[in-house]
Amino acid sequence: MSKAKVAVLRTTPATVLKDYHELLNLAGYQDVVARDADTALKVNISWHFFFPGSSTTPWQLEGVIRAMKRDGYDPDLIHACHNRTVVIDAHFGERENKQLNVVEAHNLRNVHLYEGEEWITIRDAVGDLTDKFLCLNEVYPQGFMIPRRFIGENIIHLPTVKTHIFTTTTGAMKNAFGGLLNERRHWTHPVIHETLVDLLMIQKKIHRGVFAVMDGTFAGDGPGPRCMIPHVKNVILASADQVAIDAVAAKLMGFDPLSIKFIKLANDLGLGCGDPREIEIVGDQEAAAQNWHFVGPFQKMTFASRMQHRIYWGPLKKPIEWSLKTVLAPWAYIASVIYHDSFWYPTRARKMMDAVLGSEWGRLFEHWEKAERNEAGYPNVGDTPHTLHKSGWSAFTKSLGILGTCIKEAPEFGRRKRVLASPPTNVG
Repeated sequence: MSKAKVAVLRTTPATVLKDYHELLNLAGYQDVVARDADTALKVNISWHFFFPGSSTTPWQLEGVIRAMKRDGYDPDLIHACHNRTVVIDAHFGERENKQLNVVEAHNLRNVHLYEGEEWITIRDAVGDLTDKFLCLNEVYPQGFMIPRRFIGENIIHLPTVKTHIFTTTTGAMKNAFGGLLNERRHWTHPVIHETLVDLLMIQKKIHRGVFAVMDGTFAGDGPGPRCMIPHVKNVILASADQVAIDAVAAKLMGFDPLSIKFIKLANDLGLGCGDPREIEIVGDQEAAAQNWHFVGPFQKMTFASRMQHRIYWGPLKKPIEWSLKTVLAPWAYIASVIYHDSFWYPTRARKMMDAVLGSEWGRLFEHWEKAERNEAGYPNVGDTPHTLHKSGWSAFTKSLGILGTCIKEAPEFGRRKRVLASPPTNVG
């Protein structure tokens, strides 16, 4: 069995497009991503508001698309792919994070999985693999559904390097969470580590190829994936091994990968390599050897994250958690939007991100639509720091609309209808 391989490179705006092309090929993506199958670029939107380190960057998406086109992949077989949650507005988020600009500039299809897509029951999709799940059969005793279009597709995950209040770090494995589970995925939070392992099993069964490209130009520390302290780190990573890339990212942030439960479980089950000693680093060895000494998500938790921990794993589990599986569940969605969108972002976000908005990456984001570009990257990113177009009162006002959408689309109040697909004839 060949050794797990993770490509790591330093990058700058002036070289980022060239660097992404080199990165993908160092990691051997052409051996994994089949040319004759559709490829879903699984965009990450951890917050619909722009927050450095939280969501797929436009240069990450641009770099991957340009690399694939340069290497002869048919753009008609490439599409952006978005999930949704009741607390994240993916349509607003893809605009605010300038991902839609990239997709439209390349004239790619833009797939929102909850809008007109067929979904199929998990047993019809993966058969007896369901018998091997660590937790999903208990979480969803009636089963659950996954997007029909995923079966036979390649998928390239586009996470960022950041911490997470439930899983310590989040990356390639967590990026499948939204796409493969329905609106009731909060049911899995008490067993989130086991859930990520089950989802990796599913991916290996249904996809032609699974690959991940992780952006660490900005990286987030603290109670992520939203209320973080962003840092400029100028690093990008790629791998066909979802466990290995998460392990290397965790090590960069200063954590022992095998102390993180989902990485250890996946490693022990042979789903990938979570032991840094067994991972081959290609590219910039010095960059991969860095230790950023992140404090992690648990030292300075927000009020919301402390309450979530008490509900899912602490003293509030018995009196409250049951309500999240009933018609009462929307109270949690409403509370999340009010705290994060109506309070934290309008009042705290600017202070947290101020230090990085004037960086080269912050200036590139500000001037993205008009930035000078060549084959290598963006040689002139301008002098103006990024100005938040949604902050303060503007962000608060927008949050009220998001709150309305959250209530309207809560599955407990009227679940969206999906078309039940016929079982596939071949699931790989």
